[in-house]
Amino acid sequence: MHAAEEAGEPTPIVTNYIAECFLKISEGLSHKANFIRYTYREEMVMDAVENCLKAINNYNIETKTRTGNPNAFAYFTQICYYAFVRRITKEKKQQDIKFKFIEQAGIEDLISMLEGDDDAQASENRAFVDQLRDRIDKVRTVDTAVKEFAKEEKEKAKQGLELFM
Repeated sequence: MHAAEEAGEPTPIVTNYIAECFLKISEGLSHKANFIRYTYREEMVMDAVENCLKAINNYNIETKTRTGNPNAFAYFTQICYYAFVRRITKEKKQQDIKFKFIEQAGIEDLISMLEGDDDAQASENRAFVDQLRDRIDKVRTVDTAVKEFAKEEKEKAKQGLELFM
């Protein structure tokens, strides 16, 4: 329950100004280098705004920060950041599902049904499928390499912290 609901008052309506501020925060964050290249950036921004609107009642203005002043900007920027991360994770899962479907689907059967008598079209279709499979393999290889690198860096950081203790 929110404080307004506990006091028996209706939940206040979010003004257009506050909603626009959430949009500007999430839009600005989406232009950072680690988020700019995603094709689903607009979805990330809208997810972030939605999460900010959901979390607005959880913001406590009396919470102390390093400076002693409330910092709503930092609070809602963190909400946006984690909304972006969740959207990226969701999209990567969808991408993996698409790749698995393409790999397991009987593409050759589909192409043989569509081919007919045109040899030029048949070779073009086969070339497209081969190119698609090569791209899937490259993406999977890069993803695996990135995961391994991150794992190694995490281990190095953990070992470095153990030296200081």
